[in-house]
Amino acid sequence: MAIRGRILARDEIRGIWAIDRSEVIDAVYYLEDGVLVLKPEHYDMRSWPPGAADKHTPELEACYDDGGWFFGLFDGHRLAGVAVLGSRFVGKQPRMLQLEFLHVSSPYRRRGLGTQLFNLAAAEARRRGAEWMYISATPSENTIGFYLRLGCRVALEPDPELFELEPEDIHLEYLIGNDSSSTSTARPAA
Repeated sequence: MAIRGRILARDEIRGIWAIDRSEVIDAVYYLEDGVLVLKPEHYDMRSWPPGAADKHTPELEACYDDGGWFFGLFDGHRLAGVAVLGSRFVGKQPRMLQLEFLHVSSPYRRRGLGTQLFNLAAAEARRRGAEWMYISATPSENTIGFYLRLGCRVALEPDPELFELEPEDIHLEYLIGNDSSSTSTARPAA
């Protein structure tokens, strides 16, 4: 069956938690003196953290009600991946929107769906007048590698409010219209 994409309705937000978040993580990035440093750490992520749906569903519904953009990729009726773009400008860069959520279900990874969702979010951000996207990303090797390959860079000045909410994340920014061949201000260190 072909993967098809569409805008999500508000009453589909709870369905986001059906995405299979499982992943084995063997290394995590830390930002040390402006340089990404990869350190070995092992985590066997089997599902969403306890209480994630109860905590984050109201936040996502508020984002939706505020004009956020919710796009899902479906395999039949099964949600394979989702991207959420906020509607309010954030950060220090001019006209920056936050990519608030991007997840691809485990059975659908490594098929280009994450890149497709990212590119659709960037196009929507551009349509809304943004020049940049802000990403607060889980520091796992796969996640940060994904965003760096797409041309994201470590945020030169993280948004203070977003950094306070997720200080363990790697805060990234993406110049819309940028391509993966552009240089980043921070390179991963071994």
